[in-house]
Amino acid sequence: MSLNTTEKQKLINDHQNHGTDTGSVEVQVAMLSERISKLSGHLQNNNHDFSSRQGLLKMIGKRKRLLSYVREKSEKRYTNLVENLGIRG
Repeated sequence: MSLNTTEKQKLINDHQNHGTDTGSVEVQVAMLSERISKLSGHLQNNNHDFSSRQGLLKMIGKRKRLLSYVREKSEKRYTNLVENLGIRG
């Protein structure tokens, strides 16, 4: 359920703020969202994988905290990020 190097690089290129940005909040949320979607698919096929379910809940909580941080700093960055990722409707 982890991301390979090419997937990570594509996410970084799509969401970075400047040329050398690899750890901004936008990039972190994008990577977490991708991992969450992959793990959700895994858990649909493996109902009894409780350790992965616990990891999924931790990732969702971390993404929620990062999104609240972005919203607190700049509403515009928050709306752009949510719009680009399509994580809230």
